[in-house]
Amino acid sequence: MQLYHWFETTLRSYPELAIFLSVALGFLVGQWKFKSFSLGAVTGTLLMGIVIGQIGIDISSQIKSIFFIMFLFSVGFGVGPQFVRGVASDGLPQAVFAVVICLLCLGCIYIASVIAGYGPGLTAGLLAGSQTISASIGLATNAITQLDLSPEAVQTELSQIPVAYAVTYIFGTIGTGWILAFLGPKLIGVNLEDECARYERDMAQGTPENGMQSAWHEYIIRAYELSHEKLSEEDIAGKTVRQAEELAPERVFVERIRRDGKIIPFDANTVLKVGDIVAVSGKHEILVHWSNRATEVADKEIIDIPVEEVDVIITNKSANKKTLLELSKSPQTKGIFIRRIRRGSMGVDIPVFAQTKLYRGDILTISGSTKNVAAAVAEYGFADRATSVTDMVFVGFGIVIGGLIGAIVIPIHGVPITLSTAGGALISGLFFGWLRSFQPKLGSVPSATLWFMNSVGLNIFIAVVGITAGPTFVKGVQQVGFEMFFWGIFVTGVPMLLAPLIGKYIFKFDPAINLGCCGGARTSTASVAMVAEVAKSNVPMLGYTVPYAVSNTLLTLWGMVVILLIS
Repeated sequence: MQLYHWFETTLRSYPELAIFLSVALGFLVGQWKFKSFSLGAVTGTLLMGIVIGQIGIDISSQIKSIFFIMFLFSVGFGVGPQFVRGVASDGLPQAVFAVVICLLCLGCIYIASVIAGYGPGLTAGLLAGSQTISASIGLATNAITQLDLSPEAVQTELSQIPVAYAVTYIFGTIGTGWILAFLGPKLIGVNLEDECARYERDMAQGTPENGMQSAWHEYIIRAYELSHEKLSEEDIAGKTVRQAEELAPERVFVERIRRDGKIIPFDANTVLKVGDIVAVSGKHEILVHWSNRATEVADKEIIDIPVEEVDVIITNKSANKKTLLELSKSPQTKGIFIRRIRRGSMGVDIPVFAQTKLYRGDILTISGSTKNVAAAVAEYGFADRATSVTDMVFVGFGIVIGGLIGAIVIPIHGVPITLSTAGGALISGLFFGWLRSFQPKLGSVPSATLWFMNSVGLNIFIAVVGITAGPTFVKGVQQVGFEMFFWGIFVTGVPMLLAPLIGKYIFKFDPAINLGCCGGARTSTASVAMVAEVAKSNVPMLGYTVPYAVSNTLLTLWGMVVILLIS
């Protein structure tokens, strides 16, 4: 008992220890899985904060503000390119769809709160839990503190937020995935697996004979001696480098030429001669076909070509909205092989098809000779090589500029309307993230830093929320638990039951990506993963990124909007 008393007293005296204990235990509990379901770090941290908070710990509200504003800037920074692309270009239908679904979610929450008679705190928690948008809690908290309420009433409302969040979160997560993955295909009347297979065939138009995967993914180098006179059109000797490369049914590239014992410079118009030894890159079986009248030789020097694999952020308009098939015919992709395409702040893997389009902000993992990789990077984007240095001038001024804009208050009919410093940081993050997709050297923000700002920033904020609400949490659950769970089902289920139908009949989305758009509009990565598992394809991910970027922004802002509506 003495040890427990000492531990309890220490946590009260040093609340920073209680915060980090909540985060550590929250991440530990959040990673436990039951089949495909896990609480996640945020919910785990909230629950651990509530447990630790039972002993009564006073924590400065400034801690929440500091980490939350950092988190929101990182959110905006991560989704900026996709948000702007969705609003301004060919992702517009998906962006508008996300706005419609977000408004539908807001409407359901408002209706539920009015009927149930919930105040601002329970309404904010209902939004955050049912839509699994933890970030909205921060803006809702800021909005509640601006209401014309006594300090005691404000604290009562704030303590109810985690109650409603915890009660509604589980169905918000599981229910969304179940509705989209299992009811979604029935609602739109399709066999999802067949639709995705059909979509893949459509996207594969123009794919080489043995498939796009082999054309872009494999990379080996072999040396061949051209030992035959030109006897037929299939012979290599006598052709230019460009003509020789075009003999193969898939992508092969002449990397080096040895002539008369010396490695010589060459271009696409260089004529190959009998006796030349050429280093060629491509898929092995295609090289065998290509070298019909050549002999493979052991020439270590000619195939000793520096090779590298690097992540490239697409920034140049010459690659924007171009298909892989179009880019494969460009001189700048000579000798380049794509390993992976990632898109959006969640790094969603995009399938590699002939008709797959690239957009600014996409991250391509490419491999090839150092010379060819450098040429492709110079033409299309920026090599995102590993670095541990963060440009804090860029990050610091970005947060300050956004905060100053958010601090502006505009009174409308006596109601003070403001984004708050946190909302301003979100908008600033969107702008700076979009700006960096054009000028990637403008500010270095490594992925590890972005993860820290995003995940740790949010979880420390959530830990403080849980610790502060701890003493009143149990009583709150006893008062509103069952009823709140019911309303959570309502506000989670209604938008997700209507979303596939809206996508089908109003926006005319392709059935293969419809449910991906729905999951993105609900910012539910887990639900889209479940859809992809049912579809046995990652095609639904193609509809995920633009709606996610738009909805992640709007649902976060709804934390402020819903308080204004209820109040």
